[in-house]
Amino acid sequence: NGLLQTLAAGDQPKPEDDKENVELEKARQEWEALEHTQPGQLNLTDLNPTPLISFNEALQYFQTTDLGDLLKNIQPTIRRTGLAAITHFLFGPPRLHRELLEERDLVFAIAQCPVDNSQTVHMRVLQTIYKKLIGSKLDCPRYGVHWENIGFQGTDPATDLRGTGFLGLMHTLYFVMDPETLPLAREIYKLSQHPTQNFPFSVMSINMTRIALQVLREEALSKECNRRQQVVGVLNEFYVATYLHLYQLWKTQQKTIADSGFVLKEVELFAKKNPKQMLRRLEVFLKERRAGGIPRGTSPDPVAQQPSPSLGERGAKAGTAQARKGKEMHFTGVCDLPPDMEGEARLI
Repeated sequence: NGLLQTLAAGDQPKPEDDKENVELEKARQEWEALEHTQPGQLNLTDLNPTPLISFNEALQYFQTTDLGDLLKNIQPTIRRTGLAAITHFLFGPPRLHRELLEERDLVFAIAQCPVDNSQTVHMRVLQTIYKKLIGSKLDCPRYGVHWENIGFQGTDPATDLRGTGFLGLMHTLYFVMDPETLPLAREIYKLSQHPTQNFPFSVMSINMTRIALQVLREEALSKECNRRQQVVGVLNEFYVATYLHLYQLWKTQQKTIADSGFVLKEVELFAKKNPKQMLRRLEVFLKERRAGGIPRGTSPDPVAQQPSPSLGERGAKAGTAQARKGKEMHFTGVCDLPPDMEGEARLI
């Protein structure tokens, strides 16, 4: 009987065994999480979800941060000399109003700012972009292959920002946090994961920021900025308009990653020559959307739109699926190019 009782007792797990098993399982999960986290980095998935950040809140952070060192290195306009300077003065676009120069310089300073892991706002921007594109409510680790899923080239988004700095992330943030443009952002993201037409969404977005910056630098947006008495808002819209133009070309002409260099050049040339037309096209596109129509070159957004914070006066209006394994094609960062080739993004 004693033996039977012992065997019977052995069939029932003891409370101590239950506790030990739970602790072992927890330890196993923690070790698995550590395998995907670089040494010294916080695993954000273990914390409460980071709250989303609006474009205005992120902009306010930069407006109240000392960017003096960055402002010393900006080039907000094209340096012209001799006949080129005279011709530009007589026949070029109007100069930006004096009261807008500080706002313009802020834009170029943000474009010089790298990602700082110690800044909560920087990390919230990254988390917000990821969540809004993927549709997740959970945080993701600072480093990892998951960033490639939304179109960065590697495990660290910061390495793709050379040439546009944090402004590249700010524009994507605006794109996904404005309720009017979020459906378009998701449509472009969906196309970026197409089996044959895929492209790196975030890297392409950074190229749109680069083009928008260059158009601003060449003063082609000055007239519109003066009319609306703002720079940030105009540049935000121009960035979206540029991405919309690329998206429509890419989709309707069945472009692939092999065409990216040519398409980027075509988009850049058109944007520089027709900034007013670009903005007008975006205005019409969004108006048709509000009216319930489906603008040409687009498809209904399959993902339910999520509410996002209002963008306030100053900023208002203001992934790939990884390319198939084995492909070595990727975009050249603008800072990887010689100085005289700035403005060209090529595939190598």
